[in-house]
Amino acid sequence: MSKDLTNKILITLGFLFAYRILSYVPVPGVNIDVIKQFFDSNANNALGMVNMFSGDAVSRLSIISLGIMPYITASIIMELLAATFPTLAQMKKERDGMTKYMQIIRYATVVITFFQATGVAMGLQSLGSANNPAIMIDMSLFIPIAAFSMLAGTMMLMWIGEQITQRGIGNGISLIIFAGIVSGIPSAIGGTVNLINTGELNFLAVIGMFAVILLTIGVIIYVELGERRVPISYSRKTMMDNQNKRVMNYIPIKVNLSGVIPAIFASAILMMPATLLQGSTNPTVLAISDALSPGGYMFNVLMFLFVVFFAFFYASIVFNAKDISENLKKQGGFIPGVRPGKSTAEFINEVAGRLTTSGAIYLGLISTLPFIIIKSMGIPFYFGGVAVLIVVQVALDTMRKIEAQVYMNKYETLGNVGL
Repeated sequence: MSKDLTNKILITLGFLFAYRILSYVPVPGVNIDVIKQFFDSNANNALGMVNMFSGDAVSRLSIISLGIMPYITASIIMELLAATFPTLAQMKKERDGMTKYMQIIRYATVVITFFQATGVAMGLQSLGSANNPAIMIDMSLFIPIAAFSMLAGTMMLMWIGEQITQRGIGNGISLIIFAGIVSGIPSAIGGTVNLINTGELNFLAVIGMFAVILLTIGVIIYVELGERRVPISYSRKTMMDNQNKRVMNYIPIKVNLSGVIPAIFASAILMMPATLLQGSTNPTVLAISDALSPGGYMFNVLMFLFVVFFAFFYASIVFNAKDISENLKKQGGFIPGVRPGKSTAEFINEVAGRLTTSGAIYLGLISTLPFIIIKSMGIPFYFGGVAVLIVVQVALDTMRKIEAQVYMNKYETLGNVGL
């Protein structure tokens, strides 16, 4: 392993360690014991799912309780606007424009974070009792302190993510979510062992749970590595001009073009109403809240529909058949049996559409089926399909980038020695 790659890995690990340290820094003025007790009693519903994605930062009411979700929300909103307004779409393609585009996302993240943090701070006043309140200082002082503390925490997370992407290995934002989920695995294992020791959980059910998780991981790896390779031919002149360069002879189109974004965004949308309804005492509202809790049938049906919808939507944003067709034509390439230009774009769109249909159904099943199976075994909710999907996909992406860095270092070494 080269020194440059080692430094990048150490930088990545260092920033992730800083992220985990921040998750233990509480918002000033809160009674952590009351907050933890509240989340322990809501570990099996939407609040438990929110806490899992944050790496238990929410149960400690850390300054990074909101996590990186405001940044993701701002990014998706900008993608929606870029798909609607051609000016923003053109801005993304230009080098200087991309800098402005990212700056707009940062400003939008600040606004979203501030409103969410204010809402969380106001909602905490209903927790606890008169003798043991969740807030230990005056509410008029706590709300601005909490809002700006969480805003600072999210901005630090956003900065850490960008630093990992620029100076480390892998996508920083994805690795932060990955680290948050993985950090909860030891406590989940410990909780499962305690349930086995107390006789509340059957050992055979635990074996079944691990079998479901292993099967889910296997399916994710198989599909995520799958792609359709559309063959390309080049004119004789193009091949002669590039005889000393490697010219790709196929267009790789992944089965899952949208990645893990649809599952994350669908989870965020479903967790919001379930979390808000949780604080009500009305029996009807509580029944709706239970239906929208992870493991409930209504939650899984809506999750499946939202994931499929966002898979198609996001794939249409990230995959542009027209641009691929135009670039292929400029390079002197063509798909055998298909006319260059509009016909090529239509052919690529058709292939991508079929793959996206398969990928969307796969994402929907992975996001819901493990929930249903594990819930039917009577096992408390700790680890769902969305979490497994994020962990496996981020791990695969990081391994690919490490492998690419190793190959690049080999080529540089060969170039320096004159081979």
